[in-house]
Amino acid sequence: MSDTLFKPLELGNLKLPNRIALAPMTRARTTQPGDVPNAMMTAYYAQRSTAGLIISEATQISSQGKGYSFTPGIFTEDQIEGWKLVTDAVHKAGGHIFLQLWHVGRMSHQSFHADGKPVAPSALSPDAQVWIVDPETGEGGMVDCPVPRALSEAEIKEVIQDFRKGAANAIAAGFDGVEIHGANGYLIDEFLRRSSNQRTDAYGGSQENRIRFLREVTEAVADEIGAEKTGIRLSPYITQRNMADDEIIEVILKAATAMNDIGIAYIHLSEADWDDAPIVPDHFRHDLRKAYSGAIIVAGKYTQERGEKIVADGLADIVAYGRPFIANPDLPRRFAEGRPLADFDPATLFGGTEAGYSDYPAAAPAPETV
Repeated sequence: MSDTLFKPLELGNLKLPNRIALAPMTRARTTQPGDVPNAMMTAYYAQRSTAGLIISEATQISSQGKGYSFTPGIFTEDQIEGWKLVTDAVHKAGGHIFLQLWHVGRMSHQSFHADGKPVAPSALSPDAQVWIVDPETGEGGMVDCPVPRALSEAEIKEVIQDFRKGAANAIAAGFDGVEIHGANGYLIDEFLRRSSNQRTDAYGGSQENRIRFLREVTEAVADEIGAEKTGIRLSPYITQRNMADDEIIEVILKAATAMNDIGIAYIHLSEADWDDAPIVPDHFRHDLRKAYSGAIIVAGKYTQERGEKIVADGLADIVAYGRPFIANPDLPRRFAEGRPLADFDPATLFGGTEAGYSDYPAAAPAPETV
């Protein structure tokens, strides 16, 4: 076994003990009403504090930014207080944790919006579904997203300030930094792509204009809490949710240059994790290294061996694990000791109780040798 993933790393103002991160994963376990983080979430994150870095589940910056039932927020006092339980527990266990700031854009449901319409760069359907709990039955399921309405320029400025406030609230809640969610077909990603952004004003049209929203959000967050405490998640090769765009690789590399100029701590690549997903080619990874000099995190169906290789090859600095970390709260230890990995239960991904969430056991102690 290589020790590549267990070499320490300086990330911004943090000294990480290893290169293994907990990837952000929506689990929908907040207390209702109010989407408030709770003791169950505190136990879940504390159990995984041996990760070099924990990146929290996506967390809406406003009521407008919500798209799924029971996902947490970071815009009310109750939510901030709830997150303090989590960060206190993670820090007590010796861990580091960033909050992922989220605005879902058109990936939402009419029940979350007074006029029944989510917001987006343009009034174009994502042809996708979100997880919604039926208020009558209490059961959750995937439902279609409605056609959104286009944001005005004035509203865009308000959303940028919501990101700034969300970052400030995250620091007040005790987080070590924030990751801006600019991937997977959510609002920032929608602005980056012609397929979802057909504006002709300052936030649409040219590649430079489509980058503008991402740049202004990142500048606002970095100005508020410091660039060294700021990361961004991008998904150049993910095309689901009507996001296919033949210009997106050029746009992402230009965005990476802008992120380098701002001096943020890292870029996090969200790579697809389904069986026939597109492969991220090495030439893109090399181009990204040329455009951006900070740390690079990768996530998406990585095994221990594949993670070790991409770090050893110099194409990433940290590997984030999602589903393997669900069923293996002590994943770094299992990697270090060559332990087998438990499988997670996909039926308990969204919503529910401790079952399939914080009740996965750590591996038994290794037998003593005589």
